[in-house]
Amino acid sequence: MIRDSFMLLKSLKSAGYLKQERDPHWWPNSLSFEVVVGAILTQQTKWQKVEKSLENLYEHDLVSLQALADVELKELQTLIKPSGFYNTKAKWLKTLSQNILQEFGDFDFFQKEVSRGWLLSQKGLGEESCDAILCYGCGREIMVVDSYTNRLLQALGYTFESYSDIQEWLQEGIVTHQDEITKLYNKNMNLFTIYSRFHGKIVEYAKVHIRGSHVNVEELIHEHEKH
Repeated sequence: MIRDSFMLLKSLKSAGYLKQERDPHWWPNSLSFEVVVGAILTQQTKWQKVEKSLENLYEHDLVSLQALADVELKELQTLIKPSGFYNTKAKWLKTLSQNILQEFGDFDFFQKEVSRGWLLSQKGLGEESCDAILCYGCGREIMVVDSYTNRLLQALGYTFESYSDIQEWLQEGIVTHQDEITKLYNKNMNLFTIYSRFHGKIVEYAKVHIRGSHVNVEELIHEHEKH
């Protein structure tokens, strides 16, 4: 059995994940305001549709705090239409941008000072979206948990009562074995980098091995038993 999250990480790495080196921290254009936009747009839709919405926003120079705070709502709704739920998401994006400007002044200060509690108080941001922004947008040492993670761990025989329980399990195994992870990668890696890439590995694996109600963990078990 895969006893802890370090073993899961090791098995995923042994199986060849990450397979897409699109960004050093997996999420495209990490540590930029685009992550905040993407964290809202990606809710209940596929990333390919988010990319189309982002293309539209870039074409109109709207991927910035001030631009989204000032844009006409109807224009924003039209541009992000590929992502679905565009009326609601447009309101969330515009209001969040306005609130960030009012509370923090600019994105750099937001990255340094924003708290998880503040993000959770914003319309349209649940735990997963908040942690995606904190991790990939702000470089914080926090592991993102999504439905893929939950389903994968269930298939491996784990049961958790809450999002925070899953997150704690994932982070504990990494922190406990951080020295071994350094040896595994043959270089020093901070927790932000490990968590960001670990979540990416889980998502990439799940997209291949989760089909409907079926979750295939044979590859992970095989890689684990090899070691």
